[in-house]
Amino acid sequence: MAKRPESSVGYSVTSPPPQQGTQSPRPDTVFSPPPFPSSSAGPIFPSPIVQPNQIPSPSIKTPNLPSPANGVRTGSPAPHLSTPPGPPVFSSPLQPAAVPFRTSPATPQPIAYSSASSLPTSSPPQFSNGSVELHHQISDVTDDWTPAAESPNVLFSAHKVLKQKKLANIPSLGFGALVSSGREMSPGPQMIQRDPHRCHNCGAYANLYCNILPGSGQWQCVICRNLNGSEGDYIASNKEELRNVPELSLPSVDYVQTGNKRPGFFPVSDSRVSAPVVLVIDECLDEPHLQHFQSSLHAFVDSLPPTTRLGIVTYGSTVSVYDFSEESIASADVLPGNKSPDQESLKALIYGTGIYLSPMHASLPVAHSIFSSMRPYKLDIPEASTDRCLGTAVEVASAIIQGPSAEMSQGVVKRPGGNSRIIVCAGGPNTCGPGSVPHSFSHPNYAYMEKIALKWMETLGREAFRKNTVIDILCAGTCPVRVPVLQPLAKASGGVLILHDDFGEAFGVNLQRASGRAAGSHGLLEVRCSEDIFVSQVIGPGEEAHVDSNEVFKNDDALVIQMLSIEETQSFALSMETKRDIKRDFVYFQFAFKFSDVYQSDITRVISVRLPTVDSVSSYLQSVQDEVAAVLIAKRTLLRAKNSNDALDMRAMVDERIKDITSKFGSQMPKSKLYQFPRELSLLPEVLFHLRRGPLLGSILGHEDERSVLRNLFLNAAFDLSLRMVAPRCLMHRQGGTFEELPAYDLAMQSDAAVVLDHGTDVFIWLGAELDAQEGKGAAALAACRTLAEELTEMRFPAPRILAFKEGSSQARYFVSRLIPAHKDPPYEQEARFPQLRTLTAEQRTKLKSSFLYFDDPSFCEWMRSLKVLPPEPS
Repeated sequence: MAKRPESSVGYSVTSPPPQQGTQSPRPDTVFSPPPFPSSSAGPIFPSPIVQPNQIPSPSIKTPNLPSPANGVRTGSPAPHLSTPPGPPVFSSPLQPAAVPFRTSPATPQPIAYSSASSLPTSSPPQFSNGSVELHHQISDVTDDWTPAAESPNVLFSAHKVLKQKKLANIPSLGFGALVSSGREMSPGPQMIQRDPHRCHNCGAYANLYCNILPGSGQWQCVICRNLNGSEGDYIASNKEELRNVPELSLPSVDYVQTGNKRPGFFPVSDSRVSAPVVLVIDECLDEPHLQHFQSSLHAFVDSLPPTTRLGIVTYGSTVSVYDFSEESIASADVLPGNKSPDQESLKALIYGTGIYLSPMHASLPVAHSIFSSMRPYKLDIPEASTDRCLGTAVEVASAIIQGPSAEMSQGVVKRPGGNSRIIVCAGGPNTCGPGSVPHSFSHPNYAYMEKIALKWMETLGREAFRKNTVIDILCAGTCPVRVPVLQPLAKASGGVLILHDDFGEAFGVNLQRASGRAAGSHGLLEVRCSEDIFVSQVIGPGEEAHVDSNEVFKNDDALVIQMLSIEETQSFALSMETKRDIKRDFVYFQFAFKFSDVYQSDITRVISVRLPTVDSVSSYLQSVQDEVAAVLIAKRTLLRAKNSNDALDMRAMVDERIKDITSKFGSQMPKSKLYQFPRELSLLPEVLFHLRRGPLLGSILGHEDERSVLRNLFLNAAFDLSLRMVAPRCLMHRQGGTFEELPAYDLAMQSDAAVVLDHGTDVFIWLGAELDAQEGKGAAALAACRTLAEELTEMRFPAPRILAFKEGSSQARYFVSRLIPAHKDPPYEQEARFPQLRTLTAEQRTKLKSSFLYFDDPSFCEWMRSLKVLPPEPS
C-alpha cells in the first residue's frame, strides 16, 4: 500500500394448503390449475406462485381520489385456529435465508393463569376444542364506534372477503395486500414504551378487535381465540375506559423497547447517530461526464447534514481511499485493484494515522477539494475496455465502515442508527479484480466468468447486509455497465441499482435522496391470518426467515420475512388464498414489523385489520380496490417476466386474465358472442392495458438492461410509485396555472395546451405548437408544468427524469408512446371516455384528428373487443 498526494485523480413453487387436521411438511412439487375456459388457444394461466416501496390509501372506485382509510370496518368474534398451512416457499426476488438474523428484543413475559376465579363467576368459560368461548360480560372495544385512524401501511385488494373458497381463489383476480413498514403516518402511530401483550398460544398481539373481560383484564386472541391475561392492564369498570388503551383503540401502534441496553435513548432528532455514507466513485470518466459529475458531487456534500460521516473511495485500475486529515491537498492511500485487499493491507489502512470517515461539519472543505482534484480519463482505450475494479473498491469501503470508527462519549459507545450506506457511482462495467467480467462479450470464457462474477457479487452483497450496510449503485453515461452482474450486489444488500442518461440533475438528486432516506435495520415482518386464510405468495425486498418461536409460543405459525431494508419507498406484495369455505362473519390479519430505527431504539410496529366476509359476489366486487388489485396483479406478472421473451408471454397472459375475469364475474350479452366485463371493476382493465403496452412489458424501452432495472424497482416499490409505473397520470395545464386531470389518452395532445404525464420513473412535459408560438404564454405554461412535476416527485425515490418536448419534435415520440391511442375510437366512444373533448369546437376537433399519425397499436376499446369482451363503461 502506498500513500500518494494527488493533485489529479482521475419465489417458483406453489404451496397448497394442507388438509384440515393434518400436519403439512413443506411441499416440493409445482401445481398448476387447469387453463381458463376461454383460453383454449392461449397460454395456461397458473395459480399464484409462491415467492419470496408515501403510500396513499387506495381509490374508492375513483382513480384520482385517495381514500383516507383502508376501508376496514369493525365487527365481532374471531374464528378458532386450526392446523395452519405450511409457510410459503420463497424464490426470486426473495432467496432462501442464508444469514442469521437478529430477533426483536421484545420477549413477552409469560402470564400465568392462576385459576378460573379470575373469570366472572356468573359466566364460567365454555371450552370447545381447546378454545374459550366467551358469552357474557365480554367487551368488544370496537362495538358502536370507529377507530380514530386506520393504517395506510396495509392496502388490501378488496375490503370484503368471499366466503366461498371456489370463487375467492380464482387466480385471475386474486386477493391480497400491499404492506409497507416505514411510511410516516400522520399524526403517527401511537408509541408505547412497554412490552406488548401477546397471545401465549400463537404469538399474536392484543389489538382493538379483541374481546375483553374488563373485570379480570383478560383478552381473547382474534387469531386463535385463546384467552390470555394482561397483568391487570386491561382491568376496567366499562369498555369506555378501555378506549384509552392505545393498542385497544388504534389499528396501528409502535412498541418502543428502550430497556437497560438503551440507556441514552431520547426520541428526538439530536439523539440520532448518523450512519456513515461512503461514496465509491468511478474515476474513468471522460471530460463532459466528469464536469457534470463534479457538479453533482459538490451539491451532494453541501446537502448533507453536519453530523453525517462521509468517506470517499475512487477506483480505476487501483483503489484510492481519501484521507480527510490532509486539509491543503487531496491525499489518498492506494491499494491494488486486481485482487481483494489482504488483511495486512486493511489493518495498515484502518489502524494508520489517516481519517477516512469524517463528519461533514469538520471536513466539508476537504471534500470539495477532493472532488475538484479529479481529472478526466485520458488514455486512448475504448470506454468499455477500461480497467475498473469496482468489486475491490466496495470491499475496501465496507472495511472502512467496519473499522475502529466507533465514537466514544462519556464511556458509552454510540452505534450508528439504521444502516450504513455505500453509494457506488459507476460509469462502466467491473472489468478488473474480483467480480469482474471480460471487456468483450466475445471472450471464449465469458459465460463462465459472468457466472462466477454473479456469485461473487451476491456474496459480497450478503456480507454487506450482515454488517448492516446497504449498497446502492447509481449508474450513468453511455457505456453499458453489465446490469446482470451489478444487480445482485445491490439486491442482496437491500439497496437499489438505478440507470441514468448522464451525471446531471436526475443523478445528483438521486445521490442526495439515496443518502438521506431513513432506513432501519435488523428488520423482520411477521404475518398472521385467521385460520381460514393463508399467504400463498410474497414479493418484495426480503427473504424467508427461519424462526423457532415455539419455545415461547406453543403454536406460532406466523409467516416471518427477513427484510433486507426498512424503507417507506418499498413494500411487500402478499397474495392470499382461503383454505376452505369461511363460516364466520369476519377474518383478521395482523402485520408486525420489528426493526431498529435510526434513533437506536427497537421498534415493533403492529398493524391489525379486520375484513367482513360476504356470500354476495356483487358485494365483493364492489369492495374491490381496482388500483390495488391491479398493482398486485402487475407484480405477480412482472415476477415472471425475467427477459424479453418472458415479457411477450406475460402480455398474452394479461389478455387471458381479462377473459377469465369476464367469464367468472361478467355476463354474456344477449344475442351476442361478446361478454360484458364486470361493471364493478371498471378501472381494472385500463390499468392492465397500460401494463401490457407500457415500459414494464411493452417494447418502449430500447435495451433489456433498462427493463431489468425497471422491473426490479417495480417489484419492491410501494403502492404510489408502483401504480404510477404501471398507469401514467395525465394533467393538462389550464389558464391561471391550474391543472385538470384527464385520462392518459393521446386526445390530450391538443395544440393549444401543455400536458404533464407522470409515469413513475419518468415525467414528461409536452408543449403544444400553438401555445408555444404565443409569446410569453408558452414559457409560463412550461415553467408551471415543471414546477408541478417537481412537486409531484419531491419525495420520490428514485427521482424520475423530467423531460420536456415540443409538439412535432422527434423526442415527442417518448411521450406519445405512453398514451392510449384513443383517437382510433369512434367519436361517441371518445366523448364517453374523454369528456373534455366536448369543450372543443368543431374546428378544433378536426385539427386534433388530423394531427395524429396512423400506427398499428390498438386503442383500449379495440383491444378489449379483440378479446370478445365489451369494455366497462367509464365510471
